[in-house]
Amino acid sequence: MTPAALADLLHAVAVDVLTERGLDTAALPDEVTVERPRNPEHGDYATNLALRSAKKAGVKPADLAGWLAERLETTDGVAAAEVAGPGFLNLRLAADAQAGIVAEILAQGAAYGHGDAFTGQAVNLEFVSANPTGPIHLGGTRWAAVGDALGRVLEAQGAAVTREYYVNDAGAQIDRFAESLIAAARGEPVPENGYGGAYVAEVAAKVVETEPGVLDQPADQVLHAFKRLGVAVMLDEMRASLESFGTHFDVWSSELALHASGAVEDSVQKLKDDGALYYADNAWWLRSTDHGDDKDRVVIKSDRRPAYIAGDIAYYRDKRARGADLAIYMLGADHHGYIHRLKAVAAAFGDDPARVEVLIGQLVNLLRDGEPVKMSKRAGTIITLEDLVDAVGVDAARYTLTRSSVDQVLDIDLDLISRRTNENPVFYVQYAHARLSALARNAADLGVSAADPDLALLVEPREGDLIRTLGEFPRVLASAGQLREPHRVARFLEELAGAYHRFYDTCRVLPQGDESPAALHTARLALCDATRTVLASGLQLLGVSAPERM
Repeated sequence: MTPAALADLLHAVAVDVLTERGLDTAALPDEVTVERPRNPEHGDYATNLALRSAKKAGVKPADLAGWLAERLETTDGVAAAEVAGPGFLNLRLAADAQAGIVAEILAQGAAYGHGDAFTGQAVNLEFVSANPTGPIHLGGTRWAAVGDALGRVLEAQGAAVTREYYVNDAGAQIDRFAESLIAAARGEPVPENGYGGAYVAEVAAKVVETEPGVLDQPADQVLHAFKRLGVAVMLDEMRASLESFGTHFDVWSSELALHASGAVEDSVQKLKDDGALYYADNAWWLRSTDHGDDKDRVVIKSDRRPAYIAGDIAYYRDKRARGADLAIYMLGADHHGYIHRLKAVAAAFGDDPARVEVLIGQLVNLLRDGEPVKMSKRAGTIITLEDLVDAVGVDAARYTLTRSSVDQVLDIDLDLISRRTNENPVFYVQYAHARLSALARNAADLGVSAADPDLALLVEPREGDLIRTLGEFPRVLASAGQLREPHRVARFLEELAGAYHRFYDTCRVLPQGDESPAALHTARLALCDATRTVLASGLQLLGVSAPERM
């Protein structure tokens, strides 16, 4: 019986209890809270259902809790129900009901924990979207890990997710990048406000190699060629870096293409025609203050040129035209202002602003011996995705970047995440999976099978703790999707790994010496198989491998 199933049972029992006493069942909450007590001596689970419902029902919390406990004592699957404090209920499950979690995992396999909260919903998930003017830096690398994991979590809840990268290939930054490439190709100093680093010379050399006579053309053609080819080279590098990091994008959208196709002009004109923009001070404005912005935003400037937000308007409209029900934008720490203006864009097209969500990610710092790591040799002024992967590997990088809330500035201790010890969270979790895999191999060698287990034999405290931890996975995965917080999966995996290590140190799984395999060995092996399944599933959701040997 998972916590969700127990919550359903409690609600059903409460409906019966209130109905029998002529009390209004509308007093019951829509969702029953079920939690694991910090002190296991208090029971397997606890609920505040009576406290939340008693006042509305017109009774005392302790009385309602007592009625519920009396009924639950005679309910299949519940071994004991006790009233605690002013109206809490502490519950102990029958061994066979609790072990049903193991049977459910073994039956569902990798699908265990998945839900349908987003079934039928098309989600456009835009993340990284770093300018194609240099290698992907640490902030973009964090989004590459977190965004991909969030996409996997949403898919596990039934969403149809499109992972999208928005290429900012128009504007002044692209001009400066091209000018920097031209200077590098000619052996000249970096222009003022230009881009430095060894990669600039590398990209410039590739442009010249692709188009050998490019520097002999008229100045405007040289600039155009270096913009076009330079961006193409950078995008190829970015794609390769992201793919090697395990992050794949379904769609790469171009800002320049939106302008060239007339989509920007057409989208802005539609909003003018619909009265969603207003004209003042020789410019066209979006009423973004209606959605919490500190000021309305200029869309078409007084010189008749489109502001940057004009591209955002066309881009949002394009996403909706492609079928997106929800557009999630994952942006850097300096993009807080985009939250309200992008919601205003959705409203301008007549959509519910809730169709737009903007997640803001904080900065990442690399430390070694407590000191900041020196800058990248290739990029010059930034630490790149490749730098991090070279230092610790893909698994450690992805796991470490995903295991903390993006609301927090993240300090990464390179020494810690390089260690093969239990102090390193990714090693701790992966080692649990490898240990379980070794156990499965040993069981096969001994002829011990997990088939037809008598799971009611799993009554030891460490067995119960491990089973109840496994039972939390559906709820963790649901909240990770609902709150857009994949780090919850990582923290759960660490808790599960700890519960397994404690179980293994206390409960012998396989027979020793001349001992014949017994029913308890089979049951414990089944519990281990279920644990291995959930660990592998959770790691897969984070884009991290589940090694069978370490």
